[in-house]
Amino acid sequence: MIIGWLALARVTGRIGTGNARVGAVSALAVGLVGTALAVLHLATSSGGPGTGNGMVGAVVAIPLGLIAVAMGWRALARSRAAEGDAEPVLGSRR
Repeated sequence: MIIGWLALARVTGRIGTGNARVGAVSALAVGLVGTALAVLHLATSSGGPGTGNGMVGAVVAIPLGLIAVAMGWRALARSRAAEGDAEPVLGSRR
């Protein structure tokens, strides 16, 4: 989620270091992998919350991963719009 926030800040010009597109793609990748691993952990763990198996952490990781994906998608759309690419990303405004 932090990577996605930093990518959004780079696109809007609040932070001048780094490449916003690289940050957006990395936020998408990390968010997708984190969400998939959290779902896999929830599906394979035994017991319930409070047993020490990390189920509560996996439940928290799912929405955080989805938020990271959404922020990365938004930053990617904004970076493409700022660069003036011919094909807009789904959900971007022009």
